[in-house]
Amino acid sequence: MSKDEVRKGLDGVKADYTAVSTVGQHEAGLTYRGFAIEDLAASCEFEEVAHLLMRLSLPDGPTLAAYKQRLASFRALPAGVLTSLEELPKESHPMDVLRTVCSVLGCVVPEMGEAGKGDTAGTCERLMPAFVSGVCYWYHFSHFGTRISINVSPEDNLAVAFLKMLRNDGKQPSPVHVKVINTSLVLYAEHDFNASTFASRIVASTLSDTYSSVCAGIGALRGPLHGGANEAVMNMIQDIPSVAAAEEKVRSLLANKQVIMGFGHRIYKNGDPRNAIFKSLSSELAQGGGKGKLLFDVSAHIEALMAKEKNMYPNVDFFAASAYHQVGVPTPLFTPLFVVARTSGWCAHILEQQGGNGNNKIIRPSSSYNGPTKQAYVPITARSRL
Repeated sequence: MSKDEVRKGLDGVKADYTAVSTVGQHEAGLTYRGFAIEDLAASCEFEEVAHLLMRLSLPDGPTLAAYKQRLASFRALPAGVLTSLEELPKESHPMDVLRTVCSVLGCVVPEMGEAGKGDTAGTCERLMPAFVSGVCYWYHFSHFGTRISINVSPEDNLAVAFLKMLRNDGKQPSPVHVKVINTSLVLYAEHDFNASTFASRIVASTLSDTYSSVCAGIGALRGPLHGGANEAVMNMIQDIPSVAAAEEKVRSLLANKQVIMGFGHRIYKNGDPRNAIFKSLSSELAQGGGKGKLLFDVSAHIEALMAKEKNMYPNVDFFAASAYHQVGVPTPLFTPLFVVARTSGWCAHILEQQGGNGNNKIIRPSSSYNGPTKQAYVPITARSRL
């Protein structure tokens, strides 16, 4: 790459070193701090993965128990946060709700110490549980006028607590539903220098606080070209009545040169390793028949059709849609679950940017100017009307 070459989207540009994850590297696949995503998804609670990303190691039994108890206590929301949530209308975008939770917590429980040297790991461990409680509390209050009880039981991990607060029916969620939510949190936790992570690192490089850096990540993830693809997939497939209708719809979209959401990835040209795990979860849920089986069958047929016609493969979001729907997660809450998980990855990178993997240097790329040449200033009395 020449000195003056412009790489739109920073495509192919290596901006820094990272020890957090490998993404799409030959023979390594997707790993978090050296551990294969397939092993973590199959064997770990999300809290173990969060500990790995924040505290650099997988915890032993007693450490995990203490960590889960700590995170459970942070599901309790300060009065100021609850008051703010009750002011937000049901028409609010759920990502805006989480951004608000982050901002209000930053005022109520601010980081202390020098600029850029706050307790990032501690703030992350406060935010993830607060996001779970916050989105569920807002959802019930804004839609049904119900003030739910916040689940702070140390016996419940984040996946269980989310399902209990979302459903608010006093029942224990089924193991397979807990597995789906827990595994999804593991799969969405971290993914190198994606747009939202890079946004978080840019803010962190200025020595701002962790809350501001995470707000930047939420803002980036809110954009439809980054987050929200799983919601778009669900909107596409939810009303398709049959496999034959699915083929007709996709062929029509392709003929009109429209994008099929949930397919393609800048790094994974031959398939996203997380997709197979989500597909397996969706298939397991579909064994119950009914609408779930139809959604899975439609999704599987679209997957095969896209491979045949376009040589394109699903990314992590495609089968996440049918899996989340079968568990009963409202479509607008798909991406907020992404935020709960990815906060751990954002904060792992914020720690690196602060000096955890080489010295911090403010991120400030250059541009190649292509505007007007230098012009003479014209006083306002001599300017023509447009």
